[in-house]
Amino acid sequence: MTEDRGIWLNRAIPYTSHKISSATLTQTTSIRAVIRSAQYDCRRCMCSWYERSSSMTKPISPLRQRMIEDMTIRNMSPSTQKVYTYAVANFSAFHGRSPDKLTFEDVRAYRLHLISRGLKPNSINPIMGALRFFYGTTLGLKEVSEHIPYARRADILPAVMAPDDVVRFLKAVPDLKMRTLFIAIYAAGLRVSEAVKLTARDIDSARMVIIIRQAKGRKDRYVMLSEQLLGILRAYWKQAHLQHLLFPGPDRSRPITTRSVQRACRQAVETAGLDKSITVHTLRHSFATHLLEQGVDIHVIQDLLGHRNIASTTRYARVAINTIRKIQSPLELLNMELAAPA
Repeated sequence: MTEDRGIWLNRAIPYTSHKISSATLTQTTSIRAVIRSAQYDCRRCMCSWYERSSSMTKPISPLRQRMIEDMTIRNMSPSTQKVYTYAVANFSAFHGRSPDKLTFEDVRAYRLHLISRGLKPNSINPIMGALRFFYGTTLGLKEVSEHIPYARRADILPAVMAPDDVVRFLKAVPDLKMRTLFIAIYAAGLRVSEAVKLTARDIDSARMVIIIRQAKGRKDRYVMLSEQLLGILRAYWKQAHLQHLLFPGPDRSRPITTRSVQRACRQAVETAGLDKSITVHTLRHSFATHLLEQGVDIHVIQDLLGHRNIASTTRYARVAINTIRKIQSPLELLNMELAAPA
């Protein structure tokens, strides 16, 4: 019975990283109390599309519609709109009231709740971004929005593979489509979401570039097309008998899912005996770091990666081991000898 109640509660708060189950409740928190805290008036709340019955109709409240329109006006991506609407809906469900009736103190209480559930800054910040947008733009309450701070993120070095490890990884991928996709990601420094959408018309062999269309931030950019990658793509194209997409899924009119790519990456990492922290994005990190070690200007790397801020690119200088090793310590100029203790 306890487990069923936990499932019901999660239906009221979908698509979130802080799901509630009987296993995660503390001794001082009853399931009944948590369910009470998640109840809300569906007629007034942002969450009004949640179904109370088996009906397939999901009405949208005027408040939620207003927020969606505000995001559409600003040309925010569909994925960002989805994350933001769910974040505000979950905030509303937690307090059991429509979000336009909640105050900064309610935001503070919800944030402490997220922290208590073990969410990290990388997970909390998008939620705070959604609430800042809701209060500042949809409700026009700039004074509330400005007092919702972002959490300071841990400054963690990006994971990078040595060139030999990249080779080990690629050799551990048995599937031709997946191996070709991983090679393309490393060769051009692509995001996985960019790689899966590549089509034949994006490969410009005349100018030896690849065009990345409407990537993060809705930006187009060019990346280099290496001779070796071009040969690999041509051989793969002929063998796979493709028509439009380079990496189609089971439905050949649609690209392979990023989840499938990530799953293949985990399997290859395990087969190759590499560090389990390696992900598909590690190939992009390795691309940038290896270019930096070759002496490529950091501003060029910024453009290749599609970074808006140079600070996102300069962090690779901290993991460019070959470059760091070439730097001479000032101690070498002192000609010191280890003196024996007196």
